[in-house]
Amino acid sequence: MNNLKEQIDPQRLPNHVAIIMDGNGRWAMQQGMERTFGHENGVTSVREAAEAAAEIGIKYLTLYAFSTENWKRPADEVDALMNLLVKTIHSETHTLQKNNIRLKAIGDLGSLRPETRDELFKAIDTTSSNSGMTLILALSYSARWEITEAVKKIAKKVQNNTLRTEEISSSTISDNLTTAGIPDPELLIRTSGEYRISNFLLWQIAYAELYFTSKLWPDFRREDLYEALIDFQSRERRFGQTSLQIKKDQTAN
Repeated sequence: MNNLKEQIDPQRLPNHVAIIMDGNGRWAMQQGMERTFGHENGVTSVREAAEAAAEIGIKYLTLYAFSTENWKRPADEVDALMNLLVKTIHSETHTLQKNNIRLKAIGDLGSLRPETRDELFKAIDTTSSNSGMTLILALSYSARWEITEAVKKIAKKVQNNTLRTEEISSSTISDNLTTAGIPDPELLIRTSGEYRISNFLLWQIAYAELYFTSKLWPDFRREDLYEALIDFQSRERRFGQTSLQIKKDQTAN
């Protein structure tokens, strides 16, 4: 385990890693505790993943923290999650500063509770000058919501005659998503042994490598991130080309 980091080629790191942090509730139940206990312990995993990613040279890390569907959970769990979010953002801002990490957020932020939103925006403002890794929290987020909102924005531009229909391209859609200006993830990690995307960054992960681990999120540590990166670097990324074409391009360069 100790030499996992040494096996990673710093020249072939993904620019952007996204993580679906799954398994907090199951982890808590395995301990005979309430589901919120799992969310509380998952904070350690967030810190480990963020610090390890920043240290190794990842430029963007997006964490799926709360989906629009999560609002449907029992009220006491949602309350606990929102309170934990406020507490964590407040307590971890110094960690972001220490590691030169800039915080951003994507999602329907207007639906967050005022105290949650205020604490979030305060941390975003405090860390805005940091020049290292960008940590992106997906909060009250769903890809279908995001794409729907992008379509509305584009339709309004066409309606206002600031955009012609024939000018609409894939770049137009990307530019109207909440992730505008952020490179697409090259690696998507999901914990807890589930094999689904759960409405997360559906447009952006079109060419991402998918990595699934059986580890429940509260057990996820930096070594688990290293293993995912090593696996990523073992894959051939073809983007629709053949292996022969890729090898010819590499030889030419």
